[in-house]
Formats: sequence, C-alpha cells, structure tokens
Amino acid sequence: MTLPFSQRMVFWTGVMLLALAATWSAGKLVRERLNRSGLLVRDFAFVLLILTLFAPSLWFLTWILFTLNGLMAPGILKVAPYGLLFATGLLLVRQREETAAPVFEPRPRLFNRLPATFEGQVYRLTVRDHYVDVVTSDGTFTIRSRFTDAIAEMEPVQGHCTHRSHWVVDSAIVGVEKEKGKSFLHLSNGDQVPVSRKYKQQLVDDGLL
Repeated sequence: MTLPFSQRMVFWTGVMLLALAATWSAGKLVRERLNRSGLLVRDFAFVLLILTLFAPSLWFLTWILFTLNGLMAPGILKVAPYGLLFATGLLLVRQREETAAPVFEPRPRLFNRLPATFEGQVYRLTVRDHYVDVVTSDGTFTIRSRFTDAIAEMEPVQGHCTHRSHWVVDSAIVGVEKEKGKSFLHLSNGDQVPVSRKYKQQLVDDGLL
C-alpha cells in the first residue's frame, strides 16, 4: 500500500521540523552546558542529544502515519539508525563550519602603542607616575598613558585591577599565594602581583581569588 502524496508531504515536512528543533536544542544545550569541555566531549554529547530528541520523535510521527493508514508501524529500533545517520551528517557539517570559519578576536587598541612586530601576550599593566609598564611575553614596554586609559585600551581582553597600580589579564593568573596575611596573584610568567583590600572582594566574587 502506497501512502497518498499529501500524507507523504506532511510526513517529510514534519521530519524537517523535527530535525530543525532537535538540532537547535542540541546545539543550545552543548553551548550552554559544555562550552568549556573538549571537542570530543562536545561532539559525543551533540550526537547523543540528537538521537535522544530526534529518533523517538521520528518514530512517533511514523507510527501515527502508518496507524492512520492501517499499516504496521516499524519499531523504534528500525527508526533509530536513521537518527544516527542524521546526527552523524550534522556533526560532519558542524565540524566543517567550525574549521572553515575560525573566530578572530579583535586586537586590543593598546597593541598600537607597542612595536609593530609585537605578536605576544600581555600579562599585566603597572603604572609609574605618568607612564605604564606593559609586561608581555616579549618583554616590558613602557608607554606614556593614564592608567585608566591603558586599561580601557586592552578591551576585549578580560582583566582585573588587583591594586591601584596593577591590572592583570585574567588568563595569565595561574595561582594565589599568601605571605604575612597579604595575598598575591601568581602569573604564568612568574610574576607576583599584590592584591589590595579594595579589590580583593571583586576578585573573590569573580572566582579569581
């Protein structure tokens, strides 16, 4: 028995809507819950979510269509491979898009004050009178600037003031040390930066101290 054309159109329209809903939901959950996990973990979770969301829905839609036409509906185990095939295809497309379209973060405006050949990493800023020392992986560069202006020009790099004279890049923080009741942030380049009472609570609230 062949299904009427109108029912086949409704069926495939429903399949497409289910696929879009499952893809959107799976992608959203992976981005929100596993954004810090490795690529392999995210890919496995993406496929598992697609199977969990898409396969049962596809089977239910198939069951309704076959039952209305007096046909024996296939079991869910016969429908599941189609869900797996669909999830695998989506995963390949997803990986290709991530590889083909890398995300480039805007270059901080402060880099325009550094040597044109600079391609390193900034660890911290330290103010000295009317000058700011920019401590980087390529050495320390001194620029004439107000401290607040130098910090503003580091956007979009995330960082925190730890002291009235010090600002550090969050990603450069590798540990915390205490000495005689005072706290210091240990940076990846080996520097220790003092934390004053004024900025300590903010660092604690943001999980850096």
